[in-house]
Amino acid sequence: MTARSVLLLAGLAAFSGGCASTTASRAPLPYPGSAGPVAAAPLPAPGPAVTPAVPLGPPPDGHDIAEAALRQEGRPYRLGGETPAGFDCSGLVQYVFAEYGLELPREVRDQYRVGRAVARRAIRPGDLLFFHTTSRGPSHVGIAIGGGRFVHAPNARGTVRVSALGAPYWSRRFIGARRIDLRDAVPASGTAAPPSSSPRHIP
Repeated sequence: MTARSVLLLAGLAAFSGGCASTTASRAPLPYPGSAGPVAAAPLPAPGPAVTPAVPLGPPPDGHDIAEAALRQEGRPYRLGGETPAGFDCSGLVQYVFAEYGLELPREVRDQYRVGRAVARRAIRPGDLLFFHTTSRGPSHVGIAIGGGRFVHAPNARGTVRVSALGAPYWSRRFIGARRIDLRDAVPASGTAAPPSSSPRHIP
């Protein structure tokens, strides 16, 4: 073989290697030890949006009822009144309980029949206190707030106020206390709520 032939064969070998190297760089082999290229997994279809549940607060207790009554302190008395524009005694009671979705009867004598009787020594905030002022039966009602005191709308010359159960006038006329079951009331929110549009009736 001539020297020219040897040089020609060497050039062809070099040309072939270059093409193989170029081809390999365009399509690299899988990583050593792998079974080959892995296709990307398809993304799951988006599901419906989930709104996290908002936990309800606890139902109101007697202190909540007492505070709601105290928020009406200073409102004017109005015979037949049952809004903050003016309250009579049973209208105030009905309004306060309606703030928590509980519907009490409108008249004092009917309110005296709801809930359960409570001994005077066991009175707690939120209990209803009944008095005879214009007749032998119950004719006036207030809401106990603790410490022997209650909130009520007493007469046409006054406003919603706090009085002491131990005061001679009220102590002599006290005829009983009733406790309303608050388990079905609207949970307390920490702020004054408007009266419920569909309060639960208390028989």
